[in-house]
Amino acid sequence: MKIWILAKKKTFDSFENRRFQEEAKRTGVELQMVAPEEFDIIVTKEGRKSILHNGNPVDLPDCLIPRMGAGTTYFALAVIRHLERLGVFVLNSSQSIETAKDKLATLQILAANNVPIPKTMLAKFPLNIDFVEKEFMYPLIIKTVSGSYGKGVFLCENRAQLEDIADLIEISKDPKINVIIQEFVTSSKGKDIRVFVVGGRAIGAMLRTAREGKFKANFSAGGTVALFNLNPPVEWLAVELAKLVGLDVAGIDILFDGNGYKVCEVNSSPGFEGFERATGLNVPQEIYNYIRVRLEGSL
Repeated sequence: MKIWILAKKKTFDSFENRRFQEEAKRTGVELQMVAPEEFDIIVTKEGRKSILHNGNPVDLPDCLIPRMGAGTTYFALAVIRHLERLGVFVLNSSQSIETAKDKLATLQILAANNVPIPKTMLAKFPLNIDFVEKEFMYPLIIKTVSGSYGKGVFLCENRAQLEDIADLIEISKDPKINVIIQEFVTSSKGKDIRVFVVGGRAIGAMLRTAREGKFKANFSAGGTVALFNLNPPVEWLAVELAKLVGLDVAGIDILFDGNGYKVCEVNSSPGFEGFERATGLNVPQEIYNYIRVRLEGSL
């Protein structure tokens, strides 16, 4: 079984990619790390399609695993789409990655399907603070529409903080920065649940807890992790969300909301260092096993 992992070159040696390489070596998977900029795509009106790697024709893999998540560029998406159209099994699809990297688009899909989510508003600038205060109570959350590992997420506890962040965003004048304002779910302050879904199955979950005095529970932001025993509501939410967004592999973040739960966001290329530490599960093995099942009969 031949697999490519599509990632930024600077992340080739990340924990996750090292784990994929270790498990590939252990199980006999032929694995190659590739970066988007190494490819050239040719499409002609006659319908001939080709893809070159480092300027040369290349034998295509059985499967492509994109590992760029919210950092997936237009060019990277084009490479993923091209390989899909050449018949390569892609995990996850270009469409699901594009949807998942847009937090507002994901929430719109969930709301349309009656999935519980925090109240959310797309911000426009200059920000009408009075209008925001009519719709939301402090504290509230400000997020960039695209982001991961807890980056681009801010807690505003009062009007002065909201004004300062709004001024900073407006001064940047970056048209690519889109921001959402979100209800702060107080019962989940400093903690959340990360569920890992592979092939329509929740393989496990962990409880993430923020450092003292912080509100971001991400392991990458210094939070602690522990095993969370999956219960039916959490498992259903995670699996349903992955299905609605079209993701075969997903990290689903779920908030505590009183006696229930709300979905925070979805990740198409979730990190799993903390997850493996908390659960003892072998994530690359789970993903490789799923790929073998999907490709059964074609290898």
